[in-house]
Order: sequence, then structure tokens, then C-alpha cells
Amino acid sequence: MNAILKEAPARVAAPDPLNQPLEDLDTTLQVRFENDQQDAIFARLRKEAPVHWQKQSQYGPLWNVTRYKDIVDIELDHKTFSSDVKYGGILIKDLPENMRRTSFINSDPPLHDEQRKVVSPVVAPGNLLRMEDKVRNEANAILDSLPVGETFDWVDRVAIELTGRVLSELMDFPREERRLLTYWSDIVNLDLHVGGDIDTEEKRYAKLKECAAYFAVLFNERKQLPPGPDLISMLAHSPATAQMEPQEFLGMIVLLMVGGNDTTRNSITGGLLALNQFPEQYARLRAEPKLVASMVPEIIRWVTPVPHMRRTVTQDTEFRGHKMREGDKVVIWYMSGNRDEEMIPEPYQFKIDRANPRAHLSFGMGIHRCLGNRLAELQVKVLWEEILKRDWIIDVVGPAKRKYANNLRGFSAMPVRIRKA
Repeated sequence: MNAILKEAPARVAAPDPLNQPLEDLDTTLQVRFENDQQDAIFARLRKEAPVHWQKQSQYGPLWNVTRYKDIVDIELDHKTFSSDVKYGGILIKDLPENMRRTSFINSDPPLHDEQRKVVSPVVAPGNLLRMEDKVRNEANAILDSLPVGETFDWVDRVAIELTGRVLSELMDFPREERRLLTYWSDIVNLDLHVGGDIDTEEKRYAKLKECAAYFAVLFNERKQLPPGPDLISMLAHSPATAQMEPQEFLGMIVLLMVGGNDTTRNSITGGLLALNQFPEQYARLRAEPKLVASMVPEIIRWVTPVPHMRRTVTQDTEFRGHKMREGDKVVIWYMSGNRDEEMIPEPYQFKIDRANPRAHLSFGMGIHRCLGNRLAELQVKVLWEEILKRDWIIDVVGPAKRKYANNLRGFSAMPVRIRKA
């Protein structure tokens, strides 16, 4: 198995978290995630200050919650620790009120329950069964197009393609324009510090308004047609969503795009990278293809495509002996909880045969547990089943380029080469 090259060097080095005073630790530095160096700061916080008051950050003061059980308890108490956009939503960064996007991921009941119920049929067991053949056909078409023995970009040719095709199917979005879904998803999650044309929230918002205008056309078309099984038709024909305000409509579209696109494609890339970093696991997978079933949730734990979510304290409260004030930001670090030694044995090992592989936090907990978790797992599972049938070994042959962001463990490129066993 080819050796994995080191990640690209950081643009600006982050301080060593082991040599800083506890009060100076900053969990939000994007460069740590770009270089996959976030584990040390979370390991220290879990040990010394699992509920940690950070006085200064690029987003203002905030609480860091880093242990598995603490994260779960906060997730389950959505009345005290709210996701509602009126308090700030799920982003660490505070957006101007006119740019805040409402959807069920950043709302509390009853709105949360009403909107989530509208789109939940798309991931019902019967529909997932119907989708499996479609996912398998798309996966095979993509794999058939790949050049064996030549270097190519796994992110572009496989991860983006598969998730884009599946999402366009779920939305009944024009297939030939499916890359727009990736483009808009990237804009949502773009860190403005990276430079480029979109360097302000105003410019990001302008691009997302273009996205909303495109979907508004589809939405209005579906309203004139009989109800269909796609997500846009579901929204157009449900009383709970048929009359959404513009910001609410944009928020819903953004949620469906990002939830059905970004997280799965980064798991597809991060999973292959992990198998290359742990070649004994790759060899075992090839010897025992049935282990795909337990490998898939292990990939999602290992990658943790969404490293954190924000909650906001709705009333003065005490949590684990700490007094939290109304309005305080609380950042629950799924990335850290998925490395918590108290709950996950050997958390820094990628193990495709874990006894309880779904005991991870990557999908969240409580009312906001990821609606599309089974569909995400389905895509990764089917892809690897079809790869293994081909008796391929896929080598990562250069640095995996990670995105400069703390809100998503994203990959922008990863060179690979396929060889026959």
C-alpha cells in the first residue's frame, strides 16, 4: 500500500494547545481542521476542562463542550439549549437578522416538528429500498468511468458525482445541472477567510438568493402538478411549507442541499483516506467484504463530517457545576465526543469491525438527529460493495487537500490511483 503523504502545510501555524494556558485555548482556529490537527486540543479539554469557558474567539466568548455524555445531555435538552435561529441558530458566527435562514434544523418545536415531518417520507424505509437500486446504478456508472492505473481526483470524479446524482434524484432537480447543487453547498460552507470573490456575508447572501430564485421556479412548477415523491414537491404541497417566507424557503433549501450533499461526499473521501492510513483494515475489508456493514458507521464516526453545532442558552442554568447565562453560546464538539475514550474504545484507531459502530455522535442526538442518516450510510455502503466486487485497490497517492473551515470536515481534492489486486 502506498504511503500517505503529509497534509499540505498550514497557511498560518496554530499555537500548540499543550503549551498554552487553559484560558487561552481557542477551539475555533480553522487551520487546525485544515491540517487535521484538532485532536490534541480536544483531548486536553476532555481531560482538564470538559465544559470550558472560552473568553475570546473570532466569534466572541463561548462554551466548549467536549465529552460524549455532556454533548448528549445538551442535545436532549433543546428547551434550555436552543437551536432556534431567533437566538442565533446552529452557527458559531452570528449573522445579521436579515441573513438568518430558518429551517427545521435551526428551529424548536412546534415549527421544527411540522417541517421535519413534511420531508421525512423521502427517507422512510420503503423509499430507501427503492433508492438502493438507483444508488447502485449510479455508483456502477461512476466506477465504470474511472481510469484504472491513472491518477485522478477522487473528490471530483466519485464523491461529488455520486452525492450530486443522488441528491438531484431526490429533488427531481435537472440532472444536467446537478453541479449547481455542489456549487451552492460550497458557498454555504465557505469560510470567508480563504479569499476569492466571496469575501463578505453580503456576497454570500447574494449568491444564495440566486439559488433561492432557481428553486422558486421549481417550487412553483411542482405546485401546479400533482404531488410527487421528490423533496420539492413535498414542500410545495404540504400546508406546513407551501407558504414559506423567502428566508424560510432559502433556509429549507440550504438544509436539504447541504444535508444531502456535503456530509456524505466528505465521508466518501475520508473513508478511503482512512483505509489507506490503516492498511491492515483495508486488507481485512478485502478479505471479508461483509464488514462493509460495520465499516460504514465507523467511517462516519472517524470523519465526523460536521465537527460541531452551536446551541444558545435560553435561561440562566447550571451545567456540570458551571453557571451559564441566558444568551451564552454553547458549542458541542461532535468531533471530540467521537474521540472520547470513556465511551469509545481505542477512539484513535480506525476499526472496521467495532462491536457497536453506531454509538457515535456524527448524526447528533435528540430532535435534531440527522434526518438523512440512513441515506448517507446507504450511499457509502453501496459504493464500497461495488468497489470490492471489482477487486480493486485504490491508493491515495498524494496529499488530501482539506478545506480551511471549522464547520465542516471537507475535502477539496484527493489524488488516487486504482490498481487491480
